[in-house]
Amino acid sequence: MSQLLTTPPTARPVTPLGILVEKLENVRKLAENEQVSASLLTALQEVEALAGGIDPYLDDCTTAESAALANLAQKTAQEDWSKQFSDGATVRQLEQEMLSGHIEGQTLKLFVSMMGAKRILEVGMFTGYSALAMAEALPEDGCVIACEVDQYVADFARACFNESPHGNKIDIKVAPALETMKALADAKECFDLVFIDADKTEYIDYFKLLLERNLVASGAVICVDNTLLQGQPYLPSQQRTANGEAIAQFNRFVADDDRVEQVLLPLRDGLTLIRRK
Repeated sequence: MSQLLTTPPTARPVTPLGILVEKLENVRKLAENEQVSASLLTALQEVEALAGGIDPYLDDCTTAESAALANLAQKTAQEDWSKQFSDGATVRQLEQEMLSGHIEGQTLKLFVSMMGAKRILEVGMFTGYSALAMAEALPEDGCVIACEVDQYVADFARACFNESPHGNKIDIKVAPALETMKALADAKECFDLVFIDADKTEYIDYFKLLLERNLVASGAVICVDNTLLQGQPYLPSQQRTANGEAIAQFNRFVADDDRVEQVLLPLRDGLTLIRRK
């Protein structure tokens, strides 16, 4: 029997730019219904087009993802994550928007190449897009140790990794991230590059552990995802969720730490690059 192919559901906007584009579209539609002046409507249409064209243009001008990454992204989008959670297969509610995606994956992949990194720690894996993207840039003796708390997601990712010639470079550790990181520190492990994309309320704990237990040496880079979290960190505090407040506190904590230097890039939902001095 042939398998019925379904169209992946459209992802909801979760980045500051995506949310801005959606709001501009709503304002433009409201203006059309209110029959505002032609000049105001034209101005709104121009602003919407300017903002809405950025992400598609970035995607078009960025090196294409590998077939294995495209397959992983498609499978992630087609998975019914709400059902998996309600059935008890996953330990927390997941959604396709948690995927790092093409632009961020290629960015991380380039970082690995430019740094000549061989040992990478990923704190929070989800279905493994970023892990596999980074693994593709590693030499044959390179390794990504990926921390993931959810066994279902780890198995999902491993099945996707098995379809890539680079999947064997990824070692998945299923446990709370802090637990795995402490075990790695006890074993005197050290990493060239770290990518953090896990529990936002634990970001400061991850950061402190990396530096205080020497999981990263001088010159190593820590990449931290979601540091603009839908715009919440720079919006009024009353508009922040618990995660938004946690990210705002993390950003301030890093900015005040003289052991590192950092830059916050407006890439997708915010990507902070931190270099240990």
